[in-house]
Amino acid sequence: MSVPRHDDDKNYYIYNQYGDNMMEPIGPIGLIAHNLASDFADSVNYFLRSRRSIYLTRHPELAEHPGFMRMDYRIAVSTPRFSSGEGKAVIGQSVRGHDLFIITDVLNFASTYTRFGMQVPMAPDEHYMDLQRIILAVAGKARRISVIMPYLYEGRQYRRTTRESLDCAAMLRHLFELGIDNLITFDAHDGRIVNAVPTRGMETISTAYQIIEALIQSTPDLHLDTDHFMVVSPDETAISRAMYYASMLEVQLGVFYRKRDYHQTIDGRNPVVGQAFLGEDVKGRDVLVVDDMIVTGESMLRVAYDLKARGASRIFCAVSFAQFSSGLELVHQAHAEGILDRVFATNLIYRTPELQAAPWFIEVNMSRFVALLIDAINHDASLSKLMTPTEKIQKLISFHKSRHAQ
Repeated sequence: MSVPRHDDDKNYYIYNQYGDNMMEPIGPIGLIAHNLASDFADSVNYFLRSRRSIYLTRHPELAEHPGFMRMDYRIAVSTPRFSSGEGKAVIGQSVRGHDLFIITDVLNFASTYTRFGMQVPMAPDEHYMDLQRIILAVAGKARRISVIMPYLYEGRQYRRTTRESLDCAAMLRHLFELGIDNLITFDAHDGRIVNAVPTRGMETISTAYQIIEALIQSTPDLHLDTDHFMVVSPDETAISRAMYYASMLEVQLGVFYRKRDYHQTIDGRNPVVGQAFLGEDVKGRDVLVVDDMIVTGESMLRVAYDLKARGASRIFCAVSFAQFSSGLELVHQAHAEGILDRVFATNLIYRTPELQAAPWFIEVNMSRFVALLIDAINHDASLSKLMTPTEKIQKLISFHKSRHAQ
């Protein structure tokens, strides 16, 4: 049976996953939500079921595909540990013949296990080991295995500068050697890491559209022009990401250059001893600081205080992943002082309840988009428009500007 095309689907999230390559589904979808926040796993399953319900109302013949429509696409998995601390993976039902999607959050410190009578928070290394165990448990049974790893494990150790390990490249090669077919990540720290597995199915997806959409929706009085708005990169490593935002918004770009003390190393890094700003005057302008992630929040606050001292109006920060591993007290203080207006970050990783409740935090919901990706990959559809949402961003900004012009 040939699969129908949906030429009438114009909405970004009612994406024509069949495109010019009208392929049958690879197999029934199975979702393994490995150590995900429950709200994110629930939401992905809901949007996947919702979009397939829409397709069935238009084309009932799609129901002929086994497992095309299910109330719950999730497959239960447990990763228990022995008293020694070693673990294993147990799959709750058969995955034979399934197009399997394993979604894992390697930064979820809310996942714990008991050892020596203590609750031990799981570190990224332990999450990664559990992911390997899951792959070993399903390899050879599932028809195809795709891993969705929103934050790329060891993504910051993507290059070697001294006598040190090259962990990210080794991790990618190992996962594909275990038998996975695809790996999807979001806003990798350096997108060139895909060169480590040039003949394998790895993609890094941008969150720019969803972040800009959240920025516009939450700040309707935003003036996106060179006189009122500016994009700033907090350091030299985030320049390419900030350049894309500045280009899409058609505004000026500024860059902070971090001065480091290369004579000493603290916690594996050369400490920052100062910073210099390169760019136009920010006085009176709203500023969007763009980076891939916030770990402690130290760099973000340092940049925000500097920009405010230079006369910037409102300061927004946009990242794909927000951890705030040192707590939120200093961010609360900066917000109360009028230094930092809002922080935008996705729900792709675990967020503490305190962070979600913070008055300055805007959560960018990626659940619907992840469901769209899964549905498209299940049909071997082209992902090019989803990976580079330039056209959709341009339409979004044009619509926003037209409302201000009225």
